[in-house]
Amino acid sequence: MGLPEERGRSSSGSGSGNREKSGGGARARSWSPPPEVSRCAHVPSLQRYRELHRRSVEEPREFWSDIAKDFYWKTPCPGPFLQYNFDVTKGKIFIEWMKGATTNICYNVLDRNVHEKKLGDKVAFYWEGNEPGETTQITYRELLVQVCQFSNILHKQGIQKGDRVAIYMPMILELVVAMLACARLGALHSIVFAGFSAESLCERILDSRCSLLITADAFYRGEKLVNLKELADESLEKCREKGFPVRCCIVVKHLGRAELGMSESSCQSPPVKRPCPDIQVRVDLWWHELMQEAGDEFEPEWCDAEDPLFILYTSGSTGKPKGVVHTVGGYMLYVATTFKYVFDFHPEDVFWCTADIGWITGHSYITYGPLANGATSVLFEGIPTYPDVSRLWSIVEKYKVTKFYTAPTAIRLLMKFGEEPVTKHSRASLQVLGTVGEPINPEAWLWYHRVVGAQRCPIVDTFWQTETGGHMLTPLPGATPMKPGSASFPFFGVAPAILNESGEELEGEAEGYLVFKQPWPGIMRTVYGNHPRFESTYFKKFPGYYVTGDGCRRDRDGYYWITGRIDDMLNVSGHLLSTAEVESALVEHEAVAEAAVVGHPHPVKGECLYCFVTLCDGHTFSPTLTEELKKQIREKIGPIATPDYIQNAPGLPKTRSGKIMRRVLRKIAQNDHDVGDLSTVADPSVINYLFDHRCLTI
Repeated sequence: MGLPEERGRSSSGSGSGNREKSGGGARARSWSPPPEVSRCAHVPSLQRYRELHRRSVEEPREFWSDIAKDFYWKTPCPGPFLQYNFDVTKGKIFIEWMKGATTNICYNVLDRNVHEKKLGDKVAFYWEGNEPGETTQITYRELLVQVCQFSNILHKQGIQKGDRVAIYMPMILELVVAMLACARLGALHSIVFAGFSAESLCERILDSRCSLLITADAFYRGEKLVNLKELADESLEKCREKGFPVRCCIVVKHLGRAELGMSESSCQSPPVKRPCPDIQVRVDLWWHELMQEAGDEFEPEWCDAEDPLFILYTSGSTGKPKGVVHTVGGYMLYVATTFKYVFDFHPEDVFWCTADIGWITGHSYITYGPLANGATSVLFEGIPTYPDVSRLWSIVEKYKVTKFYTAPTAIRLLMKFGEEPVTKHSRASLQVLGTVGEPINPEAWLWYHRVVGAQRCPIVDTFWQTETGGHMLTPLPGATPMKPGSASFPFFGVAPAILNESGEELEGEAEGYLVFKQPWPGIMRTVYGNHPRFESTYFKKFPGYYVTGDGCRRDRDGYYWITGRIDDMLNVSGHLLSTAEVESALVEHEAVAEAAVVGHPHPVKGECLYCFVTLCDGHTFSPTLTEELKKQIREKIGPIATPDYIQNAPGLPKTRSGKIMRRVLRKIAQNDHDVGDLSTVADPSVINYLFDHRCLTI
């Protein structure tokens, strides 16, 4: 797969320069890697990149149709390659890439790699368990066989094209098998992060009307035992109570593998070495028993390019998660292309994205993007600090990882422990480093570059969203001079703009709303079951544009800097949380009459939750109540949403119309007395009280 007019070309960036911190309003000088930084055989020079990018935006149909030739299509596109409407004033919002062409993404990422590209014996995944020493690997041929087997199982359970299947699993090989089997059948997978609560799982199952649930008995996350099946059972019971009984539940025996007598050479995740508690599991169907009887061939279901591939829920500003829908053809093109060029992929690479597959990063850059390129990846079940803080770097050394992709949260966390846990392991194999999930602060960027990359690895600081499917703003390694903390330039086919409050495009140096002017293949197509919400969330504020919800600054060199969420969303450890969702969980407690949630800077997570609660008469604020409220949020949403601070607020700053003034609450949370205009506040005395009684923050 090569860029139009770039197939067969080989070029690398060159030149070096000074680098310095870029904080506040200071303009950072760019840093260009020396020629030996990476081979960059796929990445064009900066000048050539600008030319190709301009053409990809001016002629998107020609650009992407050329790239589409590298994929298998059962039938070609019979009509227009791209049709769309981004303007709500002109009718329904729609995006159609290659409508009428048929393909199957599972066939493209597995069958073609095994049969046409002769990669059957190549390792698809090295699996690294929670405990060091729990390891296995699976080849492309073995993965194809298991996917066909599980496709037969799903088919026997009555799953058909268009059905929805919920997946609630830890980071084990069976998770990849399950999602690819759904894709092979033409069923939509809806993966729910295994750290979410039973309530969250139930909500997502009900919203998409899932026919079947796939889960596991339990797993360890560091020292913590997560009884996943118990949570799944609780969720299924809630579904039944709400009138929607799920057809059946298939369970992977993960912690109980040793009882099955699986050999360590099995291409499934191996037996867990750690002593396992006696977990009582109520089982509908055991995965391993079904697989023993399943056939190892299954003809893929040929899908229209615009057929839905999966649903992935992301937080919404109304409090109810949005079911983001991605489709087969465009998503396949986009994640394969972004993976290849952003990470400068080469066949001998070992790629490691540390994200969980329960998030879009794992969908795009653990499963579909790498497999579409025939890559070898690491699949990691554990956490960066277990059994010690050098775990990530020991894995890099063990598998000779060449391309490493992680979150700024993880980098900031590990920075606290100094350089020794990193430098005691060899990172000589590393060639490209990446960051994802939130903007990286310059200090963390420089530490990542200096300590982890030994000042020789380019860093690709990628900006994108669940809704975009893949990278939108990103450097290209070896081609783009880097600025610490900047997402740099748009990817091919991406046309960004910065708007002011009136919706006018700003030229040159500017700061305002980040929008995109035209579709790219990986853009979401709708919110599942609620297209009006799709239109109002992303297209209503500025007709004619896709609105990201993020603020952005463009500097004099044309680099883009993400300044944070503009709406009432919080970015905690790279994961978006809705303030409304957290507030809703708080007020469900009998003691809470009203709640307001804002973000607060956090040295590790980037942002944490600071909650203000107004209590009902007869209730007293206490440490016990604080712990009850945190527990309630963990149960309703998940541990990721646990607040760092909860403040008693006898009153909240409101306008005379009753609207809570969150900008004032953000100032109080940060102990910033420059609160601005208070002329619309109904009771200014409330603000003084909250400042005097604020939580002690770090």
